[in-house]
Amino acid sequence: MSVELGSGDWLEENRANWDERVALHVASPFYDRSRLRAGGSVLDPIAQAGIDRMFPSGLDGVRALHLQCHFGSDTLSLVNLGATAIGIDFSRPAVEEARRMAAELGVDDRARFIEANVYDARHRLPEPESFDLVFTTWGTIGWLPDVAEWARIIAWFLKPGGRLFFADGHPAAYVFEGDAGPGGLPAFAFPYVGTGPDIIDDPSDYADPEARLVNARTWEWMHPLGEVFGALRDAGLTVDGFAEHYELPWRMFPITVPKGDGMFGWPDRQWLPLGYELVASRLATARPD
Repeated sequence: MSVELGSGDWLEENRANWDERVALHVASPFYDRSRLRAGGSVLDPIAQAGIDRMFPSGLDGVRALHLQCHFGSDTLSLVNLGATAIGIDFSRPAVEEARRMAAELGVDDRARFIEANVYDARHRLPEPESFDLVFTTWGTIGWLPDVAEWARIIAWFLKPGGRLFFADGHPAAYVFEGDAGPGGLPAFAFPYVGTGPDIIDDPSDYADPEARLVNARTWEWMHPLGEVFGALRDAGLTVDGFAEHYELPWRMFPITVPKGDGMFGWPDRQWLPLGYELVASRLATARPD
């Protein structure tokens, strides 16, 4: 099932879902911003460790682009760590809250937020080859129908020598759902290789267990590891680092338990990876389309 990347039911229904989540998330302890207000970072441990490895001398002088930034807490964390940053998200309430928070923190001279579908990013931000870092983490590409175009957009924005930091839920874990398997483990629910979107009606919200969303219908896509790696390669990027993780900064399955620092993982053994991260770079000689 093909979709238009710039319009259609998939985009409008996903946007309505995320528009509704913004007020819930701003009010939820899940998105506690007290460290941000104190001048610190709310990056999860995986993302923070990845940024520290990539930039051991810190983010001073680094220009960052954060794709699918939600209401900008991670974008503003990068700014508090020294970067100048632009965040892009398709939700107007999210972008408005991000701008409000940047002003509250007094960093709106170094943090800019743009309302845009990620596939429109090159038109809304016509600045090719201008970022040292493209950053995108947790719950991002599953909402996108085309990762090949996503990868081309990243390559277009990166300076020669610039790098991508990407982390997301592991596609091997996304084939499961709930706790209907043996011993309360998740059960098979979705194929690893899909032929189109999974259109899901789910009124729940990961950050507020009591919430019931009115705009509950979403369109989601499975992107196997081979598809992601191939898209980055074809866009002219080189994968420099890859790691699988058995903890995530949200509760993917009911059986997972708190592991500290806002992370959740398996209670007894490492059944399968829940997430992954990768670092990719744009070679100085590579020119994206």
